[in-house]
Amino acid sequence: MKRVNFDYDVAILGGGSAGYAAARVSASEGLKTVVVEGGKEVSGLCILRGCMPSKTLLYAAEVLHHARMGKTWGLCIPKAGFDFKAVMARKKAMIKNFADYRRGQLEKGKFTFLRAQARFLDAHTLALEPMTRSIPKTITAKHFIIATGSVTASSPLPDLEKIGYITSDEALSLKHLPRSLIVLGGGPVALELAQFFCRMDVAVTVIQRSEHLLRESDSDAADVVAKVLQREGIKLFTGTELTGAFRVGGKKGIAFRSGGKIKRVQAEDILFCLGRNPNTATLALEKAGVRTERGRIISNAELQTSAAHIFAAGDCTGPHEIVHIGVEQGEIAAHNIARPRKKRKIDYRLLITVTFTDPQVASVGLTEKEARTKKIPFLAAQYPFNDHGKSMIMEANDGFVKLLANPKTGEIIGGACVGPMGGDLIHEIVAAMHHRMTVQELSMMPHYHPTLAEIWTYPAAELAEKIG
Repeated sequence: MKRVNFDYDVAILGGGSAGYAAARVSASEGLKTVVVEGGKEVSGLCILRGCMPSKTLLYAAEVLHHARMGKTWGLCIPKAGFDFKAVMARKKAMIKNFADYRRGQLEKGKFTFLRAQARFLDAHTLALEPMTRSIPKTITAKHFIIATGSVTASSPLPDLEKIGYITSDEALSLKHLPRSLIVLGGGPVALELAQFFCRMDVAVTVIQRSEHLLRESDSDAADVVAKVLQREGIKLFTGTELTGAFRVGGKKGIAFRSGGKIKRVQAEDILFCLGRNPNTATLALEKAGVRTERGRIISNAELQTSAAHIFAAGDCTGPHEIVHIGVEQGEIAAHNIARPRKKRKIDYRLLITVTFTDPQVASVGLTEKEARTKKIPFLAAQYPFNDHGKSMIMEANDGFVKLLANPKTGEIIGGACVGPMGGDLIHEIVAAMHHRMTVQELSMMPHYHPTLAEIWTYPAAELAEKIG
């Protein structure tokens, strides 16, 4: 029998960035909405264990690094040190402010907020395990948006589970610094934390399975980061195969194959940064008819799953685990439920990525690697920061900016920035691509001198001359 009367028009599983965005839009459209949050803490990954705490710590390490490099600018700065407890206390206080604000938004929103763990009983019913009083054991809804985020991936080494390790979640809440650390992984989170710990006087070794760091980026960008990290004292091993984990006395170790040989490294602790998995294992999605692939919820461009009345947003569906994309997905999912005749689709043409190492690595649109894989014709040009006035003043000489353009029309189809303030500078190209500007138009756009932003005019002018 078709159920007619539901408790809610929309039930949203997860109160993180994607879930809150979906709830806000759903409620504003006049739909009776409930958000069910089953995490130990409220606010989502970005605020609690991701973007905000990590960038708070990274900035502290960057300030320390500049203080220690004071002689570069003729500055007489006494020996720069740090109070790790104070660094972590500031981070904790800031995150509490962010989390309290988000909790207030959830608790005072124009929707119901329930603290409970949920699982599907059937296509329209959730069983709830209450975390607070006065919560029903089941609720029904006409539509659902699943935004349960992700969890740290499990270790591929059984021995690693035995000797113990820390994840990125735990690394952001350490009470004491290890004297030495092995970082497993070469993605954004791994490298950001590796550089943080290194600048906090920890001896760091990075072991990456792929041939180069930041495997989704172009190799020229990864090479710049690798050079800087090694210059700062980090030991890097790429193109490896993990073979085992062990303990020797008070130290932990990793064995791996590199260059046809087995190598062994030891440290006080191991930081596991080999990715995250969709947080869907306990949802009983099969009872709702929702298809998954290795835990990831399969959804289309309208964020609709294999069950037509159920949508998904954020890390649990991907394909990109990035906060602003999760927010946009949540908003689109809620919009499409409220306005089924005017559905919107997610567009990844302006995909932005930023790795907050120093130098930062940022990109928008196509990379050279992706363009070649998809056989998309392009022309590329780049310009180095070590020949640019403002960056030379800053002694920020590592890296470059790069533009990709359509060889016939000159439309900008991709941009990359490896250098100072890269995460901010890339947004000039985001704006240009949003309005489908050409390299000719960008090259003629006035830029103040001396600024970091004017560096974009050089590759734009080079491509404009080639395209004509």
